[in-house]
Amino acid sequence: MSEINDQKFVYDFTEGNKDLKDLLGGKGANLAEMTNLGLPVPPGFTITTEACKVYLDSGSEPVELRDEVSAHLDALEQQMGKKLGQADNPLLVSVRSGAKFSMPGMMDTVLNIGLSDASVVGLAAQADNERFAWDSYRRLIQMFGKTVLGVDGELFEDALDEAKAAKKVASDTDLDAGDLKKVVKQFKKIVKSATGRDFPQDPREQMDLAIEAVFNSWNTDRAKLYRRQERIPHDLGTAVNVCSMVFGNLGPDSGTGVAFTRDPASGHQGVYGDYLQNAQGEDVVAGIRNTVPLAELESIDKKSYDQLMEIMSTLETHYKDLCDIEFTIERGQLWMLQTRVGKRTAGAAFRIATQLVDQGLIDEAEALQRVNGAQLAQLMFPKFDENAKVEQVGRGIAASPGAAVGKAVFDSYTAVKWSRSGEKVILIRRETNPDDLDGMIAAEGILTSRGGKTSHAAVVARGMGKTCVCGAEELEVDTKRRRMTTASGVVVEEGDVVSIDGSTGKVYIGEVPVVPSPVVEYFEGRMHAGADDADELVQAVHRIMAYADRVRRLRVRANADNAEDAARARRFGAQGIGLCRTEHMFLGERRQYVERLILADTDEEREESLKALLPLQKQDFVELFEAMDGLPVTVRLLDPPLHEFLPDITELSVRVALAEARKEPHENDLRLLQAVHRLHEQNPMLGLRGVRLGLVIPGLFTMQVRAIAEAAALRAEAKGDPRAEIMIPLVGTVQELEIVRDDAEKVIAQVATETGVELKLALGTMIELPRAAVTAGQIAEAAEFFSFGTNDLTQTVWGFSRDDVEASFFTAYLEKGIFGVSPFETIDKDGVGALVRQAAEAGRATRPDIKLGVCGEHGGDPESVHFFHEVGLDYVSCSPFRIPVARLEAGRAAAEAKGSDSR
Repeated sequence: MSEINDQKFVYDFTEGNKDLKDLLGGKGANLAEMTNLGLPVPPGFTITTEACKVYLDSGSEPVELRDEVSAHLDALEQQMGKKLGQADNPLLVSVRSGAKFSMPGMMDTVLNIGLSDASVVGLAAQADNERFAWDSYRRLIQMFGKTVLGVDGELFEDALDEAKAAKKVASDTDLDAGDLKKVVKQFKKIVKSATGRDFPQDPREQMDLAIEAVFNSWNTDRAKLYRRQERIPHDLGTAVNVCSMVFGNLGPDSGTGVAFTRDPASGHQGVYGDYLQNAQGEDVVAGIRNTVPLAELESIDKKSYDQLMEIMSTLETHYKDLCDIEFTIERGQLWMLQTRVGKRTAGAAFRIATQLVDQGLIDEAEALQRVNGAQLAQLMFPKFDENAKVEQVGRGIAASPGAAVGKAVFDSYTAVKWSRSGEKVILIRRETNPDDLDGMIAAEGILTSRGGKTSHAAVVARGMGKTCVCGAEELEVDTKRRRMTTASGVVVEEGDVVSIDGSTGKVYIGEVPVVPSPVVEYFEGRMHAGADDADELVQAVHRIMAYADRVRRLRVRANADNAEDAARARRFGAQGIGLCRTEHMFLGERRQYVERLILADTDEEREESLKALLPLQKQDFVELFEAMDGLPVTVRLLDPPLHEFLPDITELSVRVALAEARKEPHENDLRLLQAVHRLHEQNPMLGLRGVRLGLVIPGLFTMQVRAIAEAAALRAEAKGDPRAEIMIPLVGTVQELEIVRDDAEKVIAQVATETGVELKLALGTMIELPRAAVTAGQIAEAAEFFSFGTNDLTQTVWGFSRDDVEASFFTAYLEKGIFGVSPFETIDKDGVGALVRQAAEAGRATRPDIKLGVCGEHGGDPESVHFFHEVGLDYVSCSPFRIPVARLEAGRAAAEAKGSDSR
């Protein structure tokens, strides 16, 4: 990395490189890199993220910034042979945001800075094109008015629509210079009316205000929402790129476009992108005018096309990845305006990673880092059944894959409102813009009638993993009347169900049934990656998963409570069961035995209830040990409060009252009601549950231990290999564990004597209370393993009741930035994680061979898996469906750690 002077706030494009994204932002670093490669980049300079952070922290720009900008502007003017905004030969510049991480459309850009009532005449003479000059001027006032001055953008759109209507034309390209002069005059009136001031004529004032607006755009609501969604830190700030203007709106020999070195939707190699003649860059990404496929540029301007293809090849080889490129052609001269490693769909990520390995550009370790668990989870979602009877009503561009079904909504507010009420919705717009981000996040999928694969809707949807179909031109979207009309005249009203296929671009009315994804079928063993007819995507997933399994240190187990789940988990690659919740075995018809246990007045009645439960529990474990033969099965003894197995107190009270009123027999219900009242707790999750139950209710835990031991003996007699582990829940002190352990060891010894089978059952505990974590060194004296119950540990560390807080105030905490993500979704490393680390170290200090795992929901969360690898746990356990994700992330964590060590 280059040496950086902390006091320097501005860098010329010739001074930076692609490794300086922290300082120059992604856009600035890559503009510098392309300049270094000798590619045609318009000259310019970058104001650093450090300047932005000073501005955001203090409310004013660094005192040195103005002088630095002036010095670089002078150098740019000398290089270009013209001055910013001068009347006869004006230099114009763009002012564009550029953060470290791509945030498409979230922050601000202003083009054509330097135009004024005087310089527009000079630009017209310079270009010998009066229409172009006035078109550029109206664009400046429109963008500057909305972005910098805060004028409602629809006022400008309405004025432009009125101008087109007056001339009876459909496109702004059909307006001549005279028309555009009138538009400019109207735009200036709009600015004066909305702000109380005239549009600024001083070019340096324009530039300074635009720079300040870009700084401020870092903290707009939409930018903050996007960062929360994408888990981008809020303290990075944005760089600002000041670049000499090149013009794609000079006529038919000019234009602008966006290109990808590979298809970002599928990963296939080819010519992918959009091009728009006689346009500036914002026209393409805004989706206001429908573009032509990039391949058509070859027939429009072959010289520029050939040069672009060569540059794209150079950039992909240099970056060793799919590149997303913005370019402009000015009268046959190609200019590169941006490149970055492009966003892609989940399927494209896996395909591209393996393609690059085959091409020798990256190795398997790097390919593993190019994909992630969230992408793999997307690939496991169902897809539409191709054989279903469907009513297709349109087709657009397959912008982001997936099968999305929901009720049609036509604005972001409704999408959010309905989604919060539990409705699944499809957001339908003519085109989206950054203000639609709330609705895009809330929706199952996005459908637009305009735009292409590089439009705002497509780029943002791909980044979020949302299904998206763009540019469905045959569908007429009327957002004011909240309806969509198909080419055949079918009207889709708000609330009607629609289905969109982001893999094919097809749009259907009604709910289309779904079928399992081929990736799930592969994990289930119904599709073999080596078969001739294997899906290309499946082969890519297989190759990367195989490498992840070879390099990972963390083992992956399943949370499973029955043989069916255990068998599926094993097919998905589980290396055992990390959590079998025995309370799930007490439901249904078995609830009656628990009721008898609770109602028992004598030891004999209690023993009778436990005796009835024993064979049922035993059979459960027999089936489980068979399904997981040869692999460890960690069985958690009964954990929840006993009142959960009893009838609802209100229902039972009503039943007893009615029976008494009708003078009907109700003795059993009355006893039940008394038991419910007796067991009622104000905060049951911190009450009589877990190990406390085993200590208070004689025989409960020993019955369960006997069932486990007898089932293991039966499996061993059948020449199986049962590897049972007994886990005591909610332990807070070693004395609790010692008492239960002593009783358990006696039962296991009795069963071994009775059956003649040598039984080696490990005994351990969950660490799910802060006190257990703090005293883990003591607890390890009596525990052969720890399993961190991070669900309860999160509740008890934070003082949260999960069922209550997520619904009541978590949304506000996320919106205010208190949480970047829910601590129940991704582990809180600083709080809960610190206790996990402390307990792991203390446990190993006492018992070096202690086995350490985690069985909370965090065991299947990608980011949390990396943390568990870092602190040295032996395994994670998660739901069967998340096992492939955990396997992949465990491999990525190991490869990442190895890469860090080698550096």
